[in-house]
Amino acid sequence: MKTIKHSYGADLDWVAPFAKQLEGKVNGNFIVVPDTLFKGSRYVLDCGDGIVAYYVDVTNNRDVNLIQKNISNDFIGIYYNLSEGEVKYSSSNFKHNVGRWQYNLLVIDSSLETNYFIKAGSKSYVLCIFIKKSMMASYAQKNNITLRDIDKITDPSKNTIIRFDRMSSESFHLIDDLRKLKVGGPVFDLNLTGTVHLLLSNFFKKMSSVRIIIQTVNESDLANIIAIQMFLINTIEDHFPTIKLMAHNANMSESKFKDLFKKITGKTPNTFFIENKLLKAKELLEGKQLTITQVSDRLNFTNNSYFASKFKEHFGIAPKIFVKQL
Repeated sequence: MKTIKHSYGADLDWVAPFAKQLEGKVNGNFIVVPDTLFKGSRYVLDCGDGIVAYYVDVTNNRDVNLIQKNISNDFIGIYYNLSEGEVKYSSSNFKHNVGRWQYNLLVIDSSLETNYFIKAGSKSYVLCIFIKKSMMASYAQKNNITLRDIDKITDPSKNTIIRFDRMSSESFHLIDDLRKLKVGGPVFDLNLTGTVHLLLSNFFKKMSSVRIIIQTVNESDLANIIAIQMFLINTIEDHFPTIKLMAHNANMSESKFKDLFKKITGKTPNTFFIENKLLKAKELLEGKQLTITQVSDRLNFTNNSYFASKFKEHFGIAPKIFVKQL
């Protein structure tokens, strides 16, 4: 396994040293790497306003351990990850799969060290957005978004920004459409910049709509919260477990558990559970093997009417109409 130690940033100072670590070089906006390690495109673009985009669409030809330890803690990284294959995010206390079918949206403070294990044969497709914390307030203001407690949120001594989530359907389609374009040149740069700003706008609007928990997160607590998220995903066909049970399993008080869960996912445990249950319902309906009633029963919704109302509330369309359009 090849180990690569590197850093990122919301400027371009990290690009040349990173290319060297990859045994490659910088050619314009491209990081050119030998095919023996990765085959595909690595592209970096300064999008202005303290924002840098790093676009990765490669096949991994070797087992790789990417260790990211940033020189500066003045930015956050937002990672939209549609990779396929074995890609794991790891810390000292836990290791979890990330990518298209797992956690595919990671928001990670630059003060945190990240560790990725990528298996040979995996296909990495990731759009990384790095934005300076000092620019977050002005960016939100420019886009008419009100962010409460922004000074505390971006103060490293008071808050560590961390979130593991699944991206919205809108975000998925934006990134999927970007992949259809030839990488490089004015047209791609324009589309990449536009995609980055749309994703950031959506992200900040989401931040403004929920109460941000001002609290640092230690590795042990983060590991326990992520373990509960995976527990909820793995029991998605069952009824919602009690907060008391989950808090006990996470070795936390109920109040601390609820606060940290919302900080890391942006959702309450119940909302996280029901939204993933609805995504599972959508997948089952798309498979055309089960009726609406069978899906509702399988996922333990109270009744068909409740299932239909929640489905329409989340996806904007009734299950019957959705099935007819398949």
